[in-house]
Amino acid sequence: MNNIKASEVSDVLKMQLEGIDTRIKFAEVGKVLQVSDGVVRIFGLSNAEAGELLQFDNGEMAVVMNLEEDNVGAVLFGPTDNIKEGDNVKRTKRIVSIPMGEGMLGRVVNPLGQPLDGKGPVSGELIDMPLERKAPGVIFRQPVNEPLQTGLKAIDAMIPIGRGQRELIIGDRQTGKTAIGIDTIINQRANYEAGDPVYCIYVAIGQKGSTVAGIVNTLKEYGALEYTVVVIATASDPAALQFYAPFAGAAIGEFFRDTGRHALVIYDDLSKQAVAYREVSLILRRPSGREAYPGDIFYLHSRLLERAAKIIDNDSVASGMNDLPENLKKRVKGGGSLTALPIIETQAGDISAYIPTNVISITDGQIFLETGLFNAGIRPAVNVGISVSRVGGNAQIKAMKKVAGTLKTDQAQYRELEAFTKFGGDMDAVTLATLDKGRKNAELLIQPQYKPIPVEEEIASIYAGTQGLLSGVPVEKIRDFEVAFRDVLKMKHREDVLNVLKQGILNEEVEEKLKKIAADIAWLH
Repeated sequence: MNNIKASEVSDVLKMQLEGIDTRIKFAEVGKVLQVSDGVVRIFGLSNAEAGELLQFDNGEMAVVMNLEEDNVGAVLFGPTDNIKEGDNVKRTKRIVSIPMGEGMLGRVVNPLGQPLDGKGPVSGELIDMPLERKAPGVIFRQPVNEPLQTGLKAIDAMIPIGRGQRELIIGDRQTGKTAIGIDTIINQRANYEAGDPVYCIYVAIGQKGSTVAGIVNTLKEYGALEYTVVVIATASDPAALQFYAPFAGAAIGEFFRDTGRHALVIYDDLSKQAVAYREVSLILRRPSGREAYPGDIFYLHSRLLERAAKIIDNDSVASGMNDLPENLKKRVKGGGSLTALPIIETQAGDISAYIPTNVISITDGQIFLETGLFNAGIRPAVNVGISVSRVGGNAQIKAMKKVAGTLKTDQAQYRELEAFTKFGGDMDAVTLATLDKGRKNAELLIQPQYKPIPVEEEIASIYAGTQGLLSGVPVEKIRDFEVAFRDVLKMKHREDVLNVLKQGILNEEVEEKLKKIAADIAWLH
């Protein structure tokens, strides 16, 4: 008798005494037994499925998370105070999903696809994309081989990202993590104008509404909102919405990925999603593990990030993909991709905490940002030593690969040498030359926010750095030199230099021109 709750006993007795066969009604309509913070326990929904949407009499929604012997645990998508013990709950028989179509572009929505930007309902034909979906199997994928240009010299040269890759952006608060994501979105503008868009999805999890509004305005200002969908679950939203938000972003991205197009999704950030999931799990009384996170927190992030993939470039194979939503089957095309840039916030640079190590082990490389570098004015504040891209050179255009080949090891070496030189002492000529080149290259890789650079200009700048064309330019004049160098290329050498580099060709003729232009400008500086 100990494990039977009083409220259930009275209900069950009444029903048995009245001798009515209520099994049919019981399976589809339940009653709220208990309401906790964002979580309800419901009695009577014996046929409910995991991940199914439920609806209360007042129109509020919840999603089933726990299926127990005598009750169902569900998480609320709205305020808890609207739900009372004894309220009726109906099954909707729908797995939680987001309506998705071309009309979503340029919109700001919540994880259920409801618009938050005051522009009315989403227009056009909409397809229900399930939030939770199995990732495509190995047969339906192909290796990552196309670059996704971020427009940031430091990243495109040393830690290149490919379409279909998962690259973690990790660092303390205020080190410019979001800035890398936003710059990457802005940099896709040229592709959009050229008619080969990379559609972007920015998912804001647990941030202040004002911060997200600022980001949306920035995207609008730089003409990037036209090919972007913003999914928001702010800090004031229920924990359930916060932990489902990244899944909504993945579902939107899959719509493009499975119709043969390219998409980029930025999860900002997954540490807050983990906290929201922990909150829900603890209230559902699931056992807690390390740092009080539930045991399946790794699975939460791995099944989310595994959905980023490069789909095989073969329509007939792709159309057999596992777990395709019914209404998407007619539209499936191969060759699409979904690239994920998850963001993780560390505490005091501790990347060996639980969630950071989890996500590092799931992704194909990480960009580690450091407070010290950021404050020293090196922005993006990338720590070259421990940042890697495990897809790397396959995702670079040939000319960039040729130019930036040794840049990463050179810069990592320079940082180590720099640490030693702080102790003073005499240095030989080789060490001095290495330090000088490293300092100048570090200066060359600095870039202002919201100013991504086309890849052909990146190659030209980095060529000047790695080939020692800056040896005659003092460190404090490097940025002026770079601006002048790129201006001359844009005005006088677009056809014979920039357009050739854009095709990935770096021949002797182009090299000679670059050297001559650099020498002329270096002389002025």
